[in-house]
Amino acid sequence: MAQRDFLLGSVREALLGLDGDRPEQATPAPTKPAATVMLVRDDEGPLEVFMLRRVSSMAFAPSMHVFPGGGVDRRDAEDELPWAGPAVEEWAEILGTDEAGARMLVAAAVREIFEETGVLLASPADDADAGTPHLAAEVAADLRRRLVAHEIGFGQVLLEHHLVLRSDLLRYRAHWITPEVEPRRYDTYFFVAAVPEGQDPDGETTEADHSEWLRPSAAVAAFEDGDLMLMPPTLVCLEQLAEVTTVRAALDQDLPIAAVMPHLVQTDAGPAMRAELP
Repeated sequence: MAQRDFLLGSVREALLGLDGDRPEQATPAPTKPAATVMLVRDDEGPLEVFMLRRVSSMAFAPSMHVFPGGGVDRRDAEDELPWAGPAVEEWAEILGTDEAGARMLVAAAVREIFEETGVLLASPADDADAGTPHLAAEVAADLRRRLVAHEIGFGQVLLEHHLVLRSDLLRYRAHWITPEVEPRRYDTYFFVAAVPEGQDPDGETTEADHSEWLRPSAAVAAFEDGDLMLMPPTLVCLEQLAEVTTVRAALDQDLPIAAVMPHLVQTDAGPAMRAELP
């Protein structure tokens, strides 16, 4: 394990109430399971990753550059969810959770990137090797809207359009838990996936005001220059992606994974989140 401190900066200090504007919590807020996905491509040169900038009014991580993702929906754990790729039992072993939790996390990862980017990691039910589907733009937009509004579940989307979730298109990358000092907390599993041929993420989500493709090293440099804001998990994931230049290498990276929950410390340079990295 390697210890690392992530300085907060004035914006994060204010958000956490370290300037005295927020009362201390009696007990830590509970965590909610969540999944986030690094969508990557290399067809226009070296590896790029798709990122969203969260709107400044968001309660959690406002104005931060993030990967698409979000909290699980209880319907993500439905047993009848059409599924292809590694079995739920295998994903449970990979993620270190039970089968219901594994099904929920993988489904949430695929559902969230569809909701937030329009990219759908699925295939026709009668031929899972046929490639990913191409839903009409107006159909996809309506499905995304209804999912966000919780009018339908993701399993219903797949069943009605004769599709199966492609769990084999995901690779598990990291596991981070929001620090106890945060008012909103997530138990987040990070994945990486190649953008399927013929699909292009659009970032059309009410939770973001900007989307873009970035080379991981450029994103890290922009963070260091103060030109964009990153949470510690996002920064570490970008640093790891910067070690490779192709999608295949990103999917094949063999990284140590363990649950990481930073905690607030005072350093000579100011308040920081200290993490024990695997």
